[in-house]
Formats: sequence, C-alpha cells, structure tokens
Amino acid sequence: MFRINVLLLIFLPLFGFAQQEKKGIILSPDLHFRTFWMSTNYPSDFKNDFALGSSLNLGAKARIQKFELQVGYRVFANLWSSDLASPDPLSGQPNRYEAGLFDLLNPKDKFFGKLETLSISYQNSNWGASLGRMGINSDWINAQDGRLSPTAIEGLHTWFSTSDDWKFDVWAISRISIRGSSEWFGVGESMGILPVGRDINGKPAAYFGNTESDWIGIFELSKKWKILSASFSNTLVENVSNTVWVSADRNFEKKNVTWITGIQAGYQIGIGDGGNADLALAYKNPKDKNWVISGRFGGKKGQWTSHLSYTKVGGDGRWLSPREWGKDAWYTFIPRERNEGFQSLDAITGYIEHQFINQRLVAYLNMGFHWLPDLDDAIANKYNFPSYRQINLGLKYKPENIKGLDFHLIVMNKEALGNEQLKPNQRYNKIEMIHFNLIANWKFNK
Repeated sequence: MFRINVLLLIFLPLFGFAQQEKKGIILSPDLHFRTFWMSTNYPSDFKNDFALGSSLNLGAKARIQKFELQVGYRVFANLWSSDLASPDPLSGQPNRYEAGLFDLLNPKDKFFGKLETLSISYQNSNWGASLGRMGINSDWINAQDGRLSPTAIEGLHTWFSTSDDWKFDVWAISRISIRGSSEWFGVGESMGILPVGRDINGKPAAYFGNTESDWIGIFELSKKWKILSASFSNTLVENVSNTVWVSADRNFEKKNVTWITGIQAGYQIGIGDGGNADLALAYKNPKDKNWVISGRFGGKKGQWTSHLSYTKVGGDGRWLSPREWGKDAWYTFIPRERNEGFQSLDAITGYIEHQFINQRLVAYLNMGFHWLPDLDDAIANKYNFPSYRQINLGLKYKPENIKGLDFHLIVMNKEALGNEQLKPNQRYNKIEMIHFNLIANWKFNK
C-alpha cells in the first residue's frame, strides 16, 4: 500500500494536463482503466463461478528529443466474486477462468498491484531501442486481451527498418509479467502458473518451479507490399525449445470484394534438456519435433467480413507454448481456448462480422471444430482435453462522444464432439459451459 501511495504522489500532478512542453521535455499521462465481468455456468452437477474485477494503470511518459521514459503501476481489485479458491467438488479441479482475473498464486488476495512498465527508449527515423519493462506483441509472446492486464516483458527490444520497408526486430527477455499474477518471474519460473496438465506418463505434470531457463531471444523479419505482407520469426527459449514461424497474407480487390488469403507454417524442436535434466520435471521433451501449417480464405464487402481457416499440427511429441505468455499464432485461434499441448490437431474455424453505426458497433460470430488426440494418449494430449466445438458471439462498441472508451461482450459455448463417455475432469473447465465476458476499457492518451 505504501508503494501505491508514493506512486500516486509522483504521478497525480501529471494528470491535470494531456500534454505540456517545458524546457524541451514533453510530459503526458498514460492511463488505462478496465472493468471485467466474467461468469461460467455448467450443468447442475458442477460448480458455477463469477467475478467482477477492475484494474487501473497509473502511468506517465516523458519525452526529451529522441528519448522517452515510460512508467506505469497497475492496481487490481476483486470487487465481487464467488469462492474462486475452492475446487469443484465433483471433478476436484480448481477454477480456470475467473481466478485468472486476479492473482493465481494468491487467490484470496482482493487488492494488489505491480510495477508493470518502466522503460527508456530511443527512436530515430529508421531504428530504435527500448530497455526495461514494456509490452510485447510477437508471434508466441504477446499481450493477449483475456484478463485484467496484458503480458509484459523485462529486457531489451531493438529494431531497424530499411528504405524499402523491411523491418528487423530483436528481443532479449529475462523476466515476464503474466496475466493473473502480482509478480514478475524469471523465464523458467513463469511456466506452470496456469494449469500444467499431464506429463508424458499421464501423471500430473511437475515442471512448475523446476524449469531451468534464463532467457528468451526473438528475431523477427517483416515486409509489407501493396497487397502482400510477409513475416518470419524465431523464438528461442533457452534450454527448452526453438520455434520457427513464417506467415504470408495477401489481400486483393476484385469485383468490389476485398479477398483475404493467408498461409502460415511453423517448426518447433526441444533443445537443451527441455527445462530439466529429469524428464519427469521437464517442460518439453528435448527430442520433440513438431510442425504446423495453417491457412485462411475469405472476403470483405461493404460492412461484412468473413473468412474460413484451417490448422493442422503434426510431428513427434507435443507442440508447446506456455499459456502464460500469450495466445496461439495460428489462424484458427478463438478467444477463450488454446490448442497448444497436443501432438496432433485438425481445426476448422469460421468467422463473420458486420459493422454498424459508422463502424462504432461490430457484431461477430466465431465458430470452430477442433479434433484432438485420443484422451488416453498422455504424450499426445497434455491437458486430457476432448475434441470440441466452440461458438463465440460478440459485440464491440465505441461511444462517439467519449474518446478512448470501448465495450466488448463475449458469450462462449463449448461442447464435446462425439458421444464418448467423459469423466468429470474431462468436462469441467473444458466443455458443456456457457461462458460470459463483459469488458469495459478506457484509455487516456494512447
């Protein structure tokens, strides 16, 4: 509490003005307020949960010529919720969704905060660098938008662009701030704060607190043409894995329709000892070799946009990317579920949206079918997850007269595919649910 009061005393004098220049220094406040209502309802034999949470990022930026200093402290509050610390009586599983709004390691903590950003940056016309705590949006480590705060990293980011629009980015990451936590963690420490699933022998995975990895290095290369954009990334997690990812998207006009096409491909291997020399404690088997291909086709005409996507995963072992670090990069990702942790996957998703009121109101439908490996195959199916169908109905609204304010409503349903008899721990947190999100965001000076 003392830290919060000190930061308020420092930053509040800056919030009375949006931008002021004095002696070559440009000061501006940086505020982000979010309120999040979440509830999950199951059939009568399972425990239902709900939560209302808020977060407020109090920050500021100071710019001196080509240098910028940014600082931000985020406060979290559990305003009202069910008992999120109690497991479901039938399955014995802990709450998966609502608890992630707050501190997963201290689920009874109703009010807490953390220093989310503290960085210094230099930016020239064609290159720049940032050092400290900052946001990130790479293929496999990204902000995501499913809780009260985004993913952030501590490290170095530098970039360079050429006169013909090639862009090079390099990230060196030593610590991570994940959604659902009040702390900053080393790379290995961050793995396993979210549910860990099974090890390759079918026992509860034990890599949390036992994963040895000190840093992440990311190299990115991208280029945009008039109708085509392409990107390449290599994500190296020291002593754990290396993931190569390529993507190309081409949009073109024909007969008053903007056609949307894209293809992605990835290859992942285990490196070092996968996080621990004892395979029973390792995050990834160092012998794993996995591949993925994903494609998309669709179109946009007037206020309508629609597309169909397909992803196939194969190889030996599991494709893994810590859920603490962000969302899946492939086209078939649908919010509120990830498909890492599997040896094989076939997924088909469709998306359709319509824009109203000068694009200030957007309604959309996301629907996907996800065929996963056999539930009894622990090597191929880390989370003991059945094949499933998911539907997301959503509304996004930006009021005309309040700058920086937006609302997002998501109603999600997941059901199992097929008639297989499922155990309670294969149903709870996974299928047979109606999941409801209502999010309000207000950003000032962003």
